[in-house]
Amino acid sequence: MTTHFYSRNVLSFFAGLGLGLSLIIAIGAQNVFVLRQGIRRERVLVVVVICALSDAVLIATGVAGLGFLLETVPWLVDAARVLGAAVLLIYGLLAARRAWRGDETLSPSGDEKRSGRLATVIAIAFALTWLNPHVYLDTVLMLGSIAATHGDARWLFAAGAILASIVWFTALGFGARGLARWLNTPRAWRILDAVIATVMIAIAVSLVAPLFGA
Repeated sequence: MTTHFYSRNVLSFFAGLGLGLSLIIAIGAQNVFVLRQGIRRERVLVVVVICALSDAVLIATGVAGLGFLLETVPWLVDAARVLGAAVLLIYGLLAARRAWRGDETLSPSGDEKRSGRLATVIAIAFALTWLNPHVYLDTVLMLGSIAATHGDARWLFAAGAILASIVWFTALGFGARGLARWLNTPRAWRILDAVIATVMIAIAVSLVAPLFGA
């Protein structure tokens, strides 16, 4: 009986870990932002902590059974779509401007090292996480509902999913430094910013498209 209980708990933990990784690894605005900050070695720890901690809160919320709120009040998801699309569009246009001007450098400039820069990075990290409706659907609704099927082991399932977020964002943020040697030219940064702009704007459009029946 004890062995069966232990095995079920272990399986629940690794089920949460595997599903969490499968959901979070998909290319998205949040991952692109973490990658860019990691490559530039700018406020990486702050961004990683915000993203991982936010995921942990959302996963815990879903497992606690509060995901029904999004199902009973659907306009909250629509509101998140509009706000999230606006943030992504602005960030995408800024990346497009950097790609057009070609003035991006690997090391932060003097202006970017000012105290206000930290506030900007924090604001963007929070916005790309909390104004993204896909995050709620994946963490609160999907992970929350699947965790419920694990019964008493649902919190171990949640622990596995939370660990997946911590491992992924840490690896993405700090592992991105290895790409720095290939991104030490203005041309490389223009290409990267062009890709970032394309991804951000495409996601922004995909967020609001369902509101117009597309």
